[in-house]
Amino acid sequence: MLLPLAQGETFWLVITVGVMLFLLLVFAILARFFRLWIQSVTTGAGIGLFDLFWMWIRKVNPAVIVRSKIMAVQAGITDAEGVTSGALQAHYMAGGNVPLVIRSMIAARKAKIIDLDFKRATAIDLAGRNILEAVQTSVYPRVIDCPAKDSKRASLDAIAKNGIQLKVKARVTVRANLDQLIGGATEETIIARVGEGIVSAIGSADTHKDVLENPDRISRAVLAKKLDSQTAFEIVSIDIADIDVGDNIGARLQADQAEADTRVARAQAEGRRAIAVAKEQENFSTIEESRAKLVEAEALVPRAMAEAFQTGKLGILDYYKLQNVQADTDMREAIAKAGKR
Repeated sequence: MLLPLAQGETFWLVITVGVMLFLLLVFAILARFFRLWIQSVTTGAGIGLFDLFWMWIRKVNPAVIVRSKIMAVQAGITDAEGVTSGALQAHYMAGGNVPLVIRSMIAARKAKIIDLDFKRATAIDLAGRNILEAVQTSVYPRVIDCPAKDSKRASLDAIAKNGIQLKVKARVTVRANLDQLIGGATEETIIARVGEGIVSAIGSADTHKDVLENPDRISRAVLAKKLDSQTAFEIVSIDIADIDVGDNIGARLQADQAEADTRVARAQAEGRRAIAVAKEQENFSTIEESRAKLVEAEALVPRAMAEAFQTGKLGILDYYKLQNVQADTDMREAIAKAGKR
């Protein structure tokens, strides 16, 4: 039968259980984070054991933070530059890629030509840009084909003032512009602007021979337009890789225009012919109408003569005289026609 504990014994039992739980918690922390803590201590990262525990509580991956801090320390990036354990954790919880930011800062420092601090790097990373790729492009310029390799068109087609078509392929060397990386246009804009500049430069040439003799005039004209404005890149150079002579577009357009003018003139002539034919038919109808009126008038003569005989206004002798006059008139007309032949 168990005996009840005294009040003092209960107090010490609670203390003992608490100490055991605390030691158990410390042992669990050591078992889970001991390796990372040793790495932090030996490399001078300055991340304590309980810091690792609180990272785990806040659902921050301690391995990512420790390894990123170790990379920064080994590269000579100190807390004075903003790369503290708390800043790394804040960037991680904001959804950023902490190792990529540290690697980009290390690459920029080793290159010694790019000024990239932690605040700027994290802003670019959170904006969705690949900061490491941008730094690498700043150190090692990138070559962009114009038109792009996956484009449906194999070349940029432009026409000089003399109507000859030129097919051009260009290569644009660009360097990342970190100042405009956030909000700057991508390489598709560079390709479109360079293509527009090449077409404009060729179109302003008097003849295609001028372009073939001096291809660099295209590069100079395009570079002078500052096509990299408001983009994430800085154009280093524009090189004309290939120029081919295409069709004589001017002659083709002139031939098409002449053919169109011929069709217009033919249509206008056909219209005038149709008007003339309609006018002729109208005249024929007028003649037939007049002839019908004449026949109608001739049909009234016998009726008038009959009325004259009935009323006594015309006698038989008068009628015969009229017939003689008519016969004499017909004879004279027949003789006149025979004389003309």
